[in-house]
Amino acid sequence: MASFYIPLTGLESDSTALNTIANNLANLNTTGYKSQEVRFADTFYQELAQSGSGNLIQLGSGVSVAGIENQFTQGSLAATGNSTDVAINGNGFFVLNNGGTNLYTRDGNFGLDFNGNLTTQEGLHVMGYPAVGGIVNTNSPLTNITIPVGQVEPPNASTKFGMTANLNSAAAVGTTVPGQITLYDSLGTSHVATVTYTKTATNSWTYSIALPAGESTAAVNNTGTLTFDSSGNLTSPAANVAGIGFTGMTDGAANMSFTWNILGASGKPTLTQVSAASAVSATTQDGYPSGQYQGFSITADGTVNATFANGQQLAVGKLALASVVNLEGLHALGNGTYATTQASGTASIGTSGSGGLGGFQDAALEQSNVNISAEFSNLIIAQRAFEANSKAVTTFDTVAQETINMVH
Repeated sequence: MASFYIPLTGLESDSTALNTIANNLANLNTTGYKSQEVRFADTFYQELAQSGSGNLIQLGSGVSVAGIENQFTQGSLAATGNSTDVAINGNGFFVLNNGGTNLYTRDGNFGLDFNGNLTTQEGLHVMGYPAVGGIVNTNSPLTNITIPVGQVEPPNASTKFGMTANLNSAAAVGTTVPGQITLYDSLGTSHVATVTYTKTATNSWTYSIALPAGESTAAVNNTGTLTFDSSGNLTSPAANVAGIGFTGMTDGAANMSFTWNILGASGKPTLTQVSAASAVSATTQDGYPSGQYQGFSITADGTVNATFANGQQLAVGKLALASVVNLEGLHALGNGTYATTQASGTASIGTSGSGGLGGFQDAALEQSNVNISAEFSNLIIAQRAFEANSKAVTTFDTVAQETINMVH
């Protein structure tokens, strides 16, 4: 009864194709979903005889499903505006922790648990490299990415400041030029320090740095002399001035000690003396007050930065990416997750941009890569194949019935 068996194999294979297409269409809007495609293969052949020329006369026995392949092409990226969402732009998978076992996904629809851990919607922890003091260590073992929700970043006392200013070379002796800069002590309290420049002679000025009255009891190394050449360039001091400070802070903070960076990043003095109005055009300093956590963002290289109300950002980790040699060998577990198998090979884990791995886009999600037009075309083809095999069965049934009628 091969006439019945052969089209039945076609019906079974076509049913698998129809189910696969239906699954693709059902997941048209599933984040990070990768479409599947059925591959067919003919089955074994029965050798009936040989032709006069010695060619084999073989009869096929039908069709089978040779495989169902995942299409790991890039899906389009859609902005969501949600900081917990992140998309992979290029190759790679997010690394997830499932009770000590790594799983992998392209679905970046994440959230935060009650401890601030970045998790999937199913509660699996998103893994990455840890950061200590804002410095990411990519040589450390992977750990949970934890966001400091509700935490306060401690203050940072000012240890250096800079001031870009011009002192009018045409000013009369005795002219004073004040410049102000806000500095922070160890408690995060701000202090408006005033740098007073006083012209004492041609090409010569003195400076004095002071805090408002009552904020400290004494100053250290807070005065000095500035000397300029005939072109208005600062000649002395020739280096940054260290050891400036204030003691006996009345708010209970530690003594303040900082360096005045008279030389800019290029090594050129930031103070000049030319025939133009005296003015302070810019100031810089490295201190800041304490700040409450406000949110986080993820950079293109996967660095997770927490933002605080004091305007500071702190790196709290870096997302890891994984790749495997044989993508088709991955075991799909549902919920957009995959596990490695012997066929896929062990996952290689690294950072964005290394080993052919892609980058990240914050506040975005990768859409399903299902092509609805192609799926409808495949649906028609699979439907026609199913109908043809069904017709073969009914035809063979008619032939069998006619044969039985002949016997009777």
